[in-house]
Amino acid sequence: MIRRRLSLALTLLIAAACSGENGTNPPMNGTTSATLTPDRDNTLYEDSTGQLSNGAGQFIFAGVTNQPLIRRGALHFDVAGSQIPAGSTIDSVTLTLHMSRTIGGTTTVSLHRFTSAWGEGGSQAGGAEGMGAASMTDDVTWIHAFFDTVSWTTPGGDFAAAATASTLVQTTGFYRWGSTPAVVADVQTWLDNPSTNFGWMIVGDESSPVTAKRFDSRENDVVANRPSLEIFYTAP
Repeated sequence: MIRRRLSLALTLLIAAACSGENGTNPPMNGTTSATLTPDRDNTLYEDSTGQLSNGAGQFIFAGVTNQPLIRRGALHFDVAGSQIPAGSTIDSVTLTLHMSRTIGGTTTVSLHRFTSAWGEGGSQAGGAEGMGAASMTDDVTWIHAFFDTVSWTTPGGDFAAAATASTLVQTTGFYRWGSTPAVVADVQTWLDNPSTNFGWMIVGDESSPVTAKRFDSRENDVVANRPSLEIFYTAP
């Protein structure tokens, strides 16, 4: 009986110590998740004049068409402007894209960090959108970061040579990139220094024709197929 009473008293003391002044348990720091959708996306269509883009289109592309012409996707997530508190530690990151059409077999598709800003205008391609549409103000193009006032240092976009993450893309369906140390590092940097956040370029197999993959964009009619970035973080 005495042991039971001592045990009960000890339990009550621990409970009191763990309670806030108002009698409720204080919030505990720990890993939390946030799922972000892009605030802009687009496609760089290989074109020496910079007249093609697809800012408001339902799809983005990566790889080489049967012409053959290169396509490179562009994705940007506003990490610092999301629900993730400043000073948080990024624990893991996963990017999910839905591939809805392909003209080739299995290819490697990689994420490369953009090294300068780019834009999304109002251009919208028709049909399957593989050929793009006339570029509009602030659209990213093959030679413009912002049509038609700011040009890339190098046609085809300014981006890091080393891939942040890669995955094999086969038939239509959902594909995921991450969580590599480089992906986590990118997102951590974007949270801590928002001015350096220029997003990722999606690069397909550019070594031969007929490798292009079409991914659903943030404007896609099927909400569940839009790009998403799942971030697990520890709040400060």
